[in-house]
Amino acid sequence: MRRGLRWSFGVGALVLLGSCASAPQRPRIQPMPQTTAQRPLPPPVRPIPPRPVSFSYRGAMTQGGLVIGTAPAGTSLLTYDRAAIPVTPDGRFVIAFDRDAGPFSDLAATLDDGRVVRDRLSIAPREWDISRLNTLPKYPVPAPEFARLRPAELAEINAARKVVTDAQGWKQEFLWPATGRISTLFGSQRIYKNGEKGSYHSGTDIAVPTGTPVLAPADGVVILATDHPFTLEGNLLMVDHGMGLNSAFMHLSRIEVHVGEHVRRGQEIARSGATGRATGPHLHWGLKWRDARIDPLLVAGPMPRAE
Repeated sequence: MRRGLRWSFGVGALVLLGSCASAPQRPRIQPMPQTTAQRPLPPPVRPIPPRPVSFSYRGAMTQGGLVIGTAPAGTSLLTYDRAAIPVTPDGRFVIAFDRDAGPFSDLAATLDDGRVVRDRLSIAPREWDISRLNTLPKYPVPAPEFARLRPAELAEINAARKVVTDAQGWKQEFLWPATGRISTLFGSQRIYKNGEKGSYHSGTDIAVPTGTPVLAPADGVVILATDHPFTLEGNLLMVDHGMGLNSAFMHLSRIEVHVGEHVRRGQEIARSGATGRATGPHLHWGLKWRDARIDPLLVAGPMPRAE
């Protein structure tokens, strides 16, 4: 009896061990590897701020000054002293103040929604170089030849200034077309006998020898290149810089470009001389925006030193 029990127990133990050995084992779960590097997040999208509903300006708000402005967002029409002026798609525009400009000018921007934004500009006065020649008469009566030739010359100059081009030089920093001593400042004027006023000097005279290269102060399109000397200006070259801004170079000995030609900032376009009404070789550089004559010193900055 004991043998039977002992055998039974032994067989049961073997069966139990067999069942334990044949039972499937659970798969071991591998932990995810720890990484320190993470995928970089995309940079935040910053919305482009809209242009403010106001004007902004860069330049000299003074007599003889030139200003590059930005109109309010949504401007569909821009007027300066009630006259429409061009404005670029990004809102930029050009205005300038004559040597004798009054103390105020007015800008008005009509927006797409019908609103009108206005700004009154304060124009600072300047002191001018005045020479009093109390013992001399103003000037002799012009010769008949001058009276005969001058109307056609003025008509040609005025027609050139009305030409509209695709020039973009107004956006650039202007450089001096020649380097030398400034012999006559913009705006200078003579007062003659009995207080008679001569015309003020409409540009800047640079004393340089005949044949000195004349460079384009900014990109532009040639709108006048005379084929003979004018009575006052001599050989005259005019370059449009866009937006109503143009340069005039007078008393030239030679003109090296032709009407309609695009010129680049720093390109040689002429040679200086003493043609026309000139007391000696020099370059007269005049700048004009519409009817306003501009001081080149305020646009190109101080005259650089000659090398």
